[in-house]
Amino acid sequence: MMNSASRPAVGVHVYVTDSERRRRLRRRRSITLASVAAAIVVIAAAGAWALSALGGGSPGSNLAAASIASGSPTPSASPSATRTPTPTPSATPTVITIGWVGDTTPGSKYGEPPNGGRALFGSMKPLLSKPDLMIANLEGTYSTPGPSKCGASSSGTCFAFQAPLSYAKALAWSGIDLVNTANNHSNDYLTRGFLQTQAALKSVGVAYAGLPDKITVKTVKGVRVAVMGFSPYPWSAPLNDIPAAAALVRRAAAKADVVVVLMHAGAEGSDKIHTPTGTEVFLGENRGNVRAFAHAMVNAGADLVLGSGPHVIRGMERYKNRLIAYSLGNFAGWGNFGLGGNLSLSGLLTVKIDKAGHIHGGRWLSLSVNQPGVPAVDGSNASAHLVRSLSASDFSKTYRLDSKGFFSAQ
Repeated sequence: MMNSASRPAVGVHVYVTDSERRRRLRRRRSITLASVAAAIVVIAAAGAWALSALGGGSPGSNLAAASIASGSPTPSASPSATRTPTPTPSATPTVITIGWVGDTTPGSKYGEPPNGGRALFGSMKPLLSKPDLMIANLEGTYSTPGPSKCGASSSGTCFAFQAPLSYAKALAWSGIDLVNTANNHSNDYLTRGFLQTQAALKSVGVAYAGLPDKITVKTVKGVRVAVMGFSPYPWSAPLNDIPAAAALVRRAAAKADVVVVLMHAGAEGSDKIHTPTGTEVFLGENRGNVRAFAHAMVNAGADLVLGSGPHVIRGMERYKNRLIAYSLGNFAGWGNFGLGGNLSLSGLLTVKIDKAGHIHGGRWLSLSVNQPGVPAVDGSNASAHLVRSLSASDFSKTYRLDSKGFFSAQ
C-alpha cells in the first residue's frame, strides 16, 4: 500500500521520460506482433484441416502448413499421418471358351439326315452355340456325285462320305464355327470333292483348318486364335513329320495369342481307348505317335491339342500346364458309324482359356450317340467317368473331372 508521500496528488500529471516512452512502445509492438502471429497459425491450421476434410491434403501437409506459418521447423510426419496411395487394380484377362467335338459325318450312301441335314445334330444346337469358338472334326465332303476314292472297289474297308452341297447350311445352323479337314475322309471324292467342300464351307461362313501349310486365324473377343489341323495324309498338314509340324506351330504362335492344334491320329476300334506309347498302325497306315506329336506341338507353342480318329474316347493329359485331349470319339453320322458300348460314348469338351494361353477350367459334357447316329446329352455321365479313369491310368498329370465332368485350372 502506497503512503501519502509516494502517491501522486489528484489532478497532478505524471511525466514520463522519452526513453521510458520508447521502451513502452516497443513492448506494445512486440505484444501485437505475437498476437498477430498466433492468429495466423490458428487460421492456417484450421484452413489446412478443412482442406484435408475435403480431400485436398493430408494431416502431414497440415502440420507443415502450420509450421511454415509460425516459422518453426516442419515436424516429421508419422506413418499413420501419411496417406498410402490406392493401388491400381490389374486388368482382368479376357477369357474365351473353345469347344470341341469329334467325328462328324454330314451324309453318305448309308443315309442323309432329314431337314436339310439339321436332324443330324439332334438337340445339340443350344449347346454347340454356347462356346465362343466351336470346332468339330468334319469326316466327309459337301460335294456333288462323281468319282470317289473307292471307285469300283467292293472292299468292306473302303468308305466314301458325301453330303449335298446345301447341307453345309445345317453345319452353320448348328453353331459350329470351324471344322478340321485334316482326316482320311476329306478327299473321299478326290480333289474335285475336296474343293467343293471348301467352297461350301466358305459360302456359309464356317472356317476350316487342316490344309498343308495353312494357319487359320479367328479373332474371338479380341483374342487371336490360330488353328491348324494335322493328319497322316498328303492333303493335310503332316502329322508324321513332327519337325515340319512344329515349325508351322511356331509360325502360328508368332501371329496369334492362342494356338490350337487339331490332330487326327491313332488306331481305330472299340478296344483302342488307352493312349499307347510309340507309333500306331491301322490298316497298314502309319497313324502317328500321338504322344510324341502332341508333346512336340506344346513345346512349339500350342496351348490346346485336340484329337480325333480312334472313334472312341481317350484320356486327357496335362502337359506343361497345357491341355491335350487325345480323342472325343464319334459325334454325329447318319447310319455310317458302328455303335454300341465304347463306340457310342462321346463328349463335348469346352475349355476356358485367356489371351496368354492360361487355362481357367472347363467341362467334359457326357454325350451318347444313338441310332441312327445322333448325339444327345447323357445324364449318367458315363463318358466323363471313363475319361477320368483313362486319364488317371494313362498319364502322370491330368485335369481332374468331378462327377459331372467339370474341371478347374488346378
